[in-house]
Amino acid sequence: MKKGYSSLDERTDATYALIDKLREQESLELICQAFDVPKSTYYDYKKRSQRVDVERLTLRAAIKKLFRDTRNSAGSRTLVDLMRDLGHCIGRFKVRSLMKESGLTSKQPGPHAYKLANEERPDIPNHLDREFDVDAPDKVWCGDVTSYADFWCMALR
Repeated sequence: MKKGYSSLDERTDATYALIDKLREQESLELICQAFDVPKSTYYDYKKRSQRVDVERLTLRAAIKKLFRDTRNSAGSRTLVDLMRDLGHCIGRFKVRSLMKESGLTSKQPGPHAYKLANEERPDIPNHLDREFDVDAPDKVWCGDVTSYADFWCMALR
């Protein structure tokens, strides 16, 4: 028999859901053979899906609370540290999957938007008018404040 459906790389949940639907029309043994799924694996999945994981629910609730406390800014690494401070022994990937289940995504603030000077300021007159070359030292001082990524640089001449 061909392995038609399982070769489409479907998720196991979708495969088991299809087995549930087809089970009404054919025997479970024949369907599991067609999908190349052992019957015991199918029964384990059914048992797991009916059981409520209380520990997972409490962890998810704690993560939601900590996420709200950080104003939706904490990612999985930060939440792991916060959960460990509360005494939970949990890893980053489990926190990440619990965040996905809860629909939580970290929102980081964007970079600061600076206004461009489009007009000349009347309260700050332009004495040099871009004539930076002078005939004697210490006659004119000018400076420039520039930001590169996270660093601020000031140049004096």
